[in-house]
Amino acid sequence: MTGPERRNGNELPIGRRVAQLRARRGMSQQVFADRIRRSKSWVDKVERGVRTLDRLSVIETVAGALGVAPGVLLAGTVRRAAGADTGGAVDEVRAALARYDFPGAGSDGQPPSVQDLDHQAGYAWTAYRNGHHPQVSRMLPDLLDGSRRACHPQSGNAPAADLLVRVYRLAAQVLVKLGEADLAWLAADRAMSAAAGDPRRAGLAAVSLAQALRALRRGRLAMTATRTAVHHLDLARSPDCPAGGPALAGTLLTEAALAAAACADAVAAGDLIGRTAHLAAAHDGRHHADLDGIGFSPITVELARALIAMHLGDHRQAVTIHREATGDDAWHLLPAEHRAAHLIDITRAHLDLGDPGAAGRALVAADAIAPAEIRLRPAARVALTAVLRAGSPAADVTRLAATIGLS
Repeated sequence: MTGPERRNGNELPIGRRVAQLRARRGMSQQVFADRIRRSKSWVDKVERGVRTLDRLSVIETVAGALGVAPGVLLAGTVRRAAGADTGGAVDEVRAALARYDFPGAGSDGQPPSVQDLDHQAGYAWTAYRNGHHPQVSRMLPDLLDGSRRACHPQSGNAPAADLLVRVYRLAAQVLVKLGEADLAWLAADRAMSAAAGDPRRAGLAAVSLAQALRALRRGRLAMTATRTAVHHLDLARSPDCPAGGPALAGTLLTEAALAAAACADAVAAGDLIGRTAHLAAAHDGRHHADLDGIGFSPITVELARALIAMHLGDHRQAVTIHREATGDDAWHLLPAEHRAAHLIDITRAHLDLGDPGAAGRALVAADAIAPAEIRLRPAARVALTAVLRAGSPAADVTRLAATIGLS
């Protein structure tokens, strides 16, 4: 097909893609309009190309109703930069997760050392915190295979169980970054199983499980998982609070609050983030140090509060909280991965306020902090596409788009 139906090769306009996906799911325009709380006329205009989908929040709403990721609607306008494709590494991680061989010796006849594997896992987590996702994804297959051979979650060996949870959690969080939410859920579920009922290990696994569930748009399930984990930690009645306990509880409550906001449950989100802020103030940021993705302090609470406001539709408040938080010295102490990820997430608020310039600056800043966050995450490429579609991007935004390979 040629002419206006196609823009570049086989690329369908976004409106036609919406129409195709809607039809495949057996929805009429009226049913679809009701699901996204729009009029049938609005849907018809979008599908005919009379009205443009240029707001990221609207694209996310439409994609959610169609059961696809936002990047699917923008397919054809987004492609990975040369050399940045992690598809091969993801396939190897998938293969490693699909293997069910029994614990025991490796191909050289010697069982891998739990201590050595734990050291490698620590190195991989450090790389993750620094935003080196390609490096981590290359390490994961061997880590998964080695940890499974060395450990048996029912053996009662605490270091072995700790290692399994640690490695499966890392796999889950990297896979969420790469847009592989289903595979991330599988890895997080394995972490929950490896926790073997231990409250601390289960709490750590629940953090990664909640992130995977949120990526799958299963916010209610994420809330249940995190609240249950906090309950089992039972810090209030525990005479011997485990090391990092308040930080873990605070991180779980933060995940629960973000999940509530994603479900548009403002009451639950407000209550949960309030409890989180109280816990952070009570411990005065002493648990700030990031341990395997568990970094908790007043600054992490404020960043979450900004994203909660954004999810609930108060974009002006979201940007206000974001600017105050990122102007604090504590912002620069956060891991590179956390800072870059937050900058990518907050672009939705900038775009919905009609400020693509601020959104573009946030993406450029994220690229300077942790380039892999921008260059590998589908969410970042969707956000950058929205900035470009808004028109007249700044020169550094245009350069970034060219580097990533956006058409």
